[in-house]
Amino acid sequence: MNKILATLIAALFAAGAYAQAPAATPAKPATPAVAATPAVAATPAASAPVAKAKPAAMTTEEKAAAKAAKKEKAAVAKKAKADAALAKKEAAAKKS
Repeated sequence: MNKILATLIAALFAAGAYAQAPAATPAKPATPAVAATPAVAATPAASAPVAKAKPAAMTTEEKAAAKAAKKEKAAVAKKAKADAALAKKEAAAKKS
């Protein structure tokens, strides 16, 4: 009986998790085939310097959003630290 009950609970849990999952995005259609380009002769790696790609510059809006997010994250961390200190203080008061 316990095994049946455990199986039913697990099935209900799985069904609930499945029901809350976001819908899958539809697949993108395939792009049409492109004619192949001719191969280029290989050159030794030592003779050609490797160029590193530079990241795109952030726009003003992105900078402002990043700054706000950083500020919000710091405020949340500060509040969590204060809450933890308060809880510790209350626990010490209860012991006394």
